[in-house]
Amino acid sequence: MNNRVKVKRAEHDLTQQDLADKIGVSRQTINAIEKGKYDPSLPIAFKLAAVFQCQIEDLFIPE
Repeated sequence: MNNRVKVKRAEHDLTQQDLADKIGVSRQTINAIEKGKYDPSLPIAFKLAAVFQCQIEDLFIPE
Protein backbone atom coordinates (compact mmCIF):
# COMPACT_ATOMS: atom_id res chain seq x y z
CA MET A 1 0.00 0.00 0.00
CA ASN A 2 1.32 3.42 -0.91
CA ASN A 3 1.31 6.11 1.73
CA ARG A 4 2.09 9.75 2.41
CA VAL A 5 3.45 9.30 5.95
CA LYS A 6 6.94 10.55 5.08
CA VAL A 7 5.53 13.64 3.36
CA LYS A 8 3.19 14.42 6.27
CA ARG A 9 5.98 13.83 8.77
CA ALA A 10 8.21 16.31 6.91
CA GLU A 11 5.37 18.86 6.75
CA HIS A 12 5.04 18.63 10.54
CA ASP A 13 8.83 18.79 11.04
CA LEU A 14 8.95 15.46 12.90
CA THR A 15 11.72 12.88 12.91
CA GLN A 16 10.85 9.21 12.62
CA GLN A 17 11.62 8.89 16.33
CA ASP A 18 9.35 11.85 17.21
CA LEU A 19 6.47 10.26 15.31
CA ALA A 20 7.17 6.83 16.79
CA ASP A 21 7.09 8.28 20.31
CA LYS A 22 3.79 10.06 19.62
CA ILE A 23 2.00 6.90 18.52
CA GLY A 24 3.77 4.36 20.70
CA VAL A 25 5.72 2.31 18.18
CA SER A 26 9.41 1.90 17.33
CA ARG A 27 11.31 4.10 14.90
CA GLN A 28 11.86 0.97 12.80
CA THR A 29 8.09 0.56 12.48
CA ILE A 30 7.76 4.11 11.12
CA ASN A 31 10.61 3.44 8.70
CA ALA A 32 8.95 0.22 7.48
CA ILE A 33 5.59 1.99 7.03
CA GLU A 34 7.20 4.82 5.05
CA LYS A 35 9.02 2.38 2.78
CA GLY A 36 5.84 0.38 2.17
CA LYS A 37 7.30 -2.75 3.76
CA TYR A 38 4.67 -2.82 6.50
CA ASP A 39 0.98 -1.99 6.38
CA PRO A 40 -0.02 -0.68 9.81
CA SER A 41 -2.89 -2.04 11.83
CA LEU A 42 -6.06 0.00 11.94
CA PRO A 43 -5.32 1.38 15.45
CA ILE A 44 -1.88 2.59 14.30
CA ALA A 45 -3.38 4.10 11.15
CA PHE A 46 -5.92 6.01 13.28
CA LYS A 47 -3.12 7.26 15.55
CA LEU A 48 -1.12 8.47 12.56
CA ALA A 49 -4.17 10.26 11.15
CA ALA A 50 -4.78 11.89 14.55
CA VAL A 51 -1.19 13.16 14.77
CA PHE A 52 -1.45 14.68 11.29
CA GLN A 53 -5.05 15.83 11.81
CA CYS A 54 -6.27 14.19 8.63
CA GLN A 55 -8.31 11.23 7.45
CA ILE A 56 -6.75 7.79 7.07
CA GLU A 57 -7.58 8.01 3.36
CA ASP A 58 -5.31 11.06 3.13
CA LEU A 59 -2.36 8.97 4.35
CA PHE A 60 -2.85 5.57 2.74
CA ILE A 61 -3.53 4.94 -0.94
CA PRO A 62 -4.53 1.42 -2.05
CA GLU A 63 -2.50 0.20 -5.01
